[in-house]
Amino acid sequence: MDTRFPFVDWFRNASPYINAHRGRTFVILIEGEAMASGRGEQLIQDLALLHTLGVRLVVVFGTRPQVQEALTTAGVEPTRIDGRWVADRAVMMHVEQVAAHQRLWLEARLSLGLPSTPLHGVELSVISGNLVTAKPLGVREGVDFDHGGEVRRVRASAIEGLLEKGSLVLLPPLGFSSTGEVFDLDAAEVAQHAAVALKADKLILLGESEGLDDECGALLRQLSPAEAEPRLNAALPGSELARHLQAACTAARQGVARTHLLSWRNHDALLGELFTRDGVGTMITQHRYEQLRPATLNDVTGLLELLEPLERRGMLVARSRERLEHDIDDYMVIERDGMVIGCAALHVFPDTRIAELACVAVHDSYRGGERGESLVEALERRARQRGLSEIFVLTTHTAHWFVERGFHAASLDDLPPLKREAYNHARKSKVLVKALA
Repeated sequence: MDTRFPFVDWFRNASPYINAHRGRTFVILIEGEAMASGRGEQLIQDLALLHTLGVRLVVVFGTRPQVQEALTTAGVEPTRIDGRWVADRAVMMHVEQVAAHQRLWLEARLSLGLPSTPLHGVELSVISGNLVTAKPLGVREGVDFDHGGEVRRVRASAIEGLLEKGSLVLLPPLGFSSTGEVFDLDAAEVAQHAAVALKADKLILLGESEGLDDECGALLRQLSPAEAEPRLNAALPGSELARHLQAACTAARQGVARTHLLSWRNHDALLGELFTRDGVGTMITQHRYEQLRPATLNDVTGLLELLEPLERRGMLVARSRERLEHDIDDYMVIERDGMVIGCAALHVFPDTRIAELACVAVHDSYRGGERGESLVEALERRARQRGLSEIFVLTTHTAHWFVERGFHAASLDDLPPLKREAYNHARKSKVLVKALA
């Protein structure tokens, strides 16, 4: 009988992220549609768990559908331009009422601690207030937006003080002016400014979409702001996609390490994105989440972990830690969020223009892409830069893969003398050679 609990493996795999996120600042936007759909309870439980794990949380909440419902009930039809309504006195009355109601509801749910609830034993201090200053949008294209506003400044030092005391900070989509006026703000803009001002580690935008798709409909895991910008330019002005992409690209360019686009419809989105290596949404970042680079001595442990299963199956010759350390300058690695998931080496033979392409390996969970090909291409470029004329590979399992990439069958006589003498006849590895143009 299998007595294992699947969540235990997940918990073990999540432990590096639990440690990495402790003490970090996350700004999380929850759009009003999430609350209107009844997803608020689950999200609050996830927020409480993050707080318990030591994450410093600033939560921005949207109110657009709730305000629209209130306006419809009251028979008020606001003027809309690019998704923003002209916030005259009639509109602002409902904006303020809805924001106050949503804030109180969130504070109440985050205070829940009965024994029968998921928040039992969690003591959360939730603080809100005049933490965002605003200015009027003014007249745009001949239209006066009245109390429609934009963020002037986020009081970062005040929020930092609250986070240091262990509080969760709650920001409504409202701002206050030095003249005592209240302005209607875009929640995504509030979240973006808060993340930048606080130098947050993450900005998380929970909306309708699971992220961005490529032309085939597959989810894009990572984009730079430059790669995301064409999608922003094509998005409908004022749409949630436009607002979220604008916030994500601006935050990334202004120092926020990672911005995540997630769907509140996915019950596992928030925790799945934060505590698994691949995540569930789209991340926009200036810094590559996965990168191909020269190996360093710090990669040796990761290389050993990557290579050991392949060596055990006889696909690669075993390499000791000492040998890897000695040859580390020959290696290229693919690192994904701190984990070595691919490697290859180029061993140059003295007094020749020939090198061996060796130890081409990709982690089982990350095959099927073009990572192996990227490694080979990177080392071919390195070989050409060094003026080499030929590379060869010895393989027992993947000869066909190399043939598809321009290698052709050769014999032992085509190997450099040193390699020919060290050839392991018991393995019967095939010799493949590629000329470098």
